[in-house]
Amino acid sequence: MQDRKPSPLNPVPPFVIVLFLVIMGVEAMFTLGARGLIGGPGAIGWRSGAIEDYAFNGDILRWMLQNNVWPVEHLRRFLSYAVVHASFTHALFAGVLLLAMGKFVGEVFRHWAVLVLFLLSTAAGALVFGLVARDSPWLIGAFPGVYGLIGGFTYIIWLRLGQLGSNQARAFILIGVLMGLQLIFGLFFGGSPTWVADVVGFGTGFLASFVLSPGGFAKLRARIRHQ
Repeated sequence: MQDRKPSPLNPVPPFVIVLFLVIMGVEAMFTLGARGLIGGPGAIGWRSGAIEDYAFNGDILRWMLQNNVWPVEHLRRFLSYAVVHASFTHALFAGVLLLAMGKFVGEVFRHWAVLVLFLLSTAAGALVFGLVARDSPWLIGAFPGVYGLIGGFTYIIWLRLGQLGSNQARAFILIGVLMGLQLIFGLFFGGSPTWVADVVGFGTGFLASFVLSPGGFAKLRARIRHQ
């Protein structure tokens, strides 16, 4: 556990709040612009323009790999896609989950570790998505990073169940339910390979927690030496 005084409010890590405000601020701009309330006639295309400039796409990754060219304007897409969403509902759902998971994980992890967990999961989700999803759509939204925080939360539950001598497989109930819902949604409304980024984000978050959790690196090193 962290060496800090417990707070009855269990504050959310600051970066989580800032990211939530950025996500909702960007979405408010797109929504108001699309309705003609701000920005004039050109505001209608703000969302599509932002997707072209900041979202992630496998074709761009393959172009960089084939030509061994890595412009900053494309490298930033590994993270910037997380603040662009398809709709207000999409952004709100991602933002609420971000606050909830950030709070839960932040109660155990140091706040900087929560940030690293989110960023690693966001980037890893985009990388694998770009490599395996052919004819892929644009990847947008904070969900791969949020799934990374769910991976961190799952690690916490998994560890506690192990300490209690309980079945640790129960820790994976949440991710099982979420992926089941995605499968059902895909069957009724059409699937999308973006789920690949979510799964990779979760796996990255869970595995990274072995190192990023309090004392995690020391425990991992001790286990390696013992083996």
